[in-house]
Amino acid sequence: MVSTSKTNLVPITVARGDGIGPEIMDATLKILDAAGAALAIEEIAIGEAVYKSGIKSGIEDSAWDSLRRTKVFLKSPITTPQGGGFKSLNVTVRKSLGLFANVRPCVSYAPYVETNHPTMDLVIVRENEEDLYGGIEYRHTQDVVESVKIISRPGSERIIRYAFEYARANGRKKVTCMSKDNIMKMADGLFHRTFDEIGAEYPDIEQSHMIIDIGSAKVAVQPHMFDVIVTENLYGDIISDIAAEVTGSVGLGGSSNVGTQCAMFEAIHGSAPDIAGKGIANPSGLLLGAVMMLVHIGQKDIATRVHNAWLKTIEDGIHTGDIYRLGKSVEKVGTDGFSKAVIERIGATPEKLRAVDYGAPVIGAAGGMVLPPLKPRVTQDKKLVGVDVFVNIDQCDPNGLADRILALGVNDNGLAMESIANRGTKVWPDGQPETFCSDHWRLRFMSNSGIKHDAIMALLAKFDAANIDFIKVENLYNFDGKPGFTAAQGE
Repeated sequence: MVSTSKTNLVPITVARGDGIGPEIMDATLKILDAAGAALAIEEIAIGEAVYKSGIKSGIEDSAWDSLRRTKVFLKSPITTPQGGGFKSLNVTVRKSLGLFANVRPCVSYAPYVETNHPTMDLVIVRENEEDLYGGIEYRHTQDVVESVKIISRPGSERIIRYAFEYARANGRKKVTCMSKDNIMKMADGLFHRTFDEIGAEYPDIEQSHMIIDIGSAKVAVQPHMFDVIVTENLYGDIISDIAAEVTGSVGLGGSSNVGTQCAMFEAIHGSAPDIAGKGIANPSGLLLGAVMMLVHIGQKDIATRVHNAWLKTIEDGIHTGDIYRLGKSVEKVGTDGFSKAVIERIGATPEKLRAVDYGAPVIGAAGGMVLPPLKPRVTQDKKLVGVDVFVNIDQCDPNGLADRILALGVNDNGLAMESIANRGTKVWPDGQPETFCSDHWRLRFMSNSGIKHDAIMALLAKFDAANIDFIKVENLYNFDGKPGFTAAQGE
């Protein structure tokens, strides 16, 4: 436990987690204490034991009280039980506390840690609250489930602004946006357009955009192309692990999760239950997350001492088994041995690896950044022009389905059935006979002059009277005369 005799203690909340979590947290706290960190620690229980007590979120109400009080969370990895509807605690904490920015530095430590990219040094800034991680999913039919992707203008603006502010404050020269707007033209298109708009305010920083698939490939084989990458939630999750692996070890990666009021710091790896209790886990990821925390709470001198001592330990070849290599490493140590080696080097600086200095006028991965207010929203003219009705009908001929629907007299009340699609591909009219169809059909009804909601209600009443199971309805709007919806493939 960190000494309570120090003055000006900063309250933080600590969770030891599951698996190797308690071991690496003990090691991390010993190092912080030895370096002189002034911390008042409140411990909470989270994770597997809490899940198994019947709390589906994995965190008790009293723990939330601590997090709201300290606003700083140092967290070890946890284990989420499989099945049973248990929710991801990481996602729950990030969304509940508004931790919208996930920041993951990915740095190579060659030649001491084996990598094909010895000069790699990039930072991934990942949106943390939206996208498919909203967990909005539905089972509509026997054969089809839906997962809803949410991208908002304010959420995109906040994370993109954060990435540019981070780059500017830390002397980074380039920000690259990654999305898939060649396919998801509306959702990812919004993210890309927001990047271009916000980026125009930072002419001092080089800017580029890449489609996520080729961008991920480039991260894996040409990471020197990148400096700061900003992207959406799912993409960021994937490329963060790619980038960490390319550096030589996922086990060395730390991250911060930052909001306007609270912040959480952690290792990027999991709880590794297969090696728990063996005393061989590498505490580096959590320790580097703790370095970010120290910068965030203003103890930059301590952050500098800890980080440089860690670099010196790596440079001296004192390595845990996950990165130990004959010919490069000098001594293989366990968790305790590694923490003792770092403590012995507090006050030292590396000679070959680049030393850090957080005391300079630069901020760390989390700290002290105040973003300007969101841009005012320009109100657009919104007009209801149609509706998509999704129905559950066992596999049948699309032309026969069209005849059945039209026989209900649906082309009344100012609406007309324009098309039928299945799994995003048009199958009527003039569909292709080779198109495979499931039991999930989208019927599009449009109006030339605009409609009101009562027309949609009248349409649905006809489906109900015919015992046709409509499972979802999406209203179709124009915004300033431009469609706020996409066409199916082939339309």
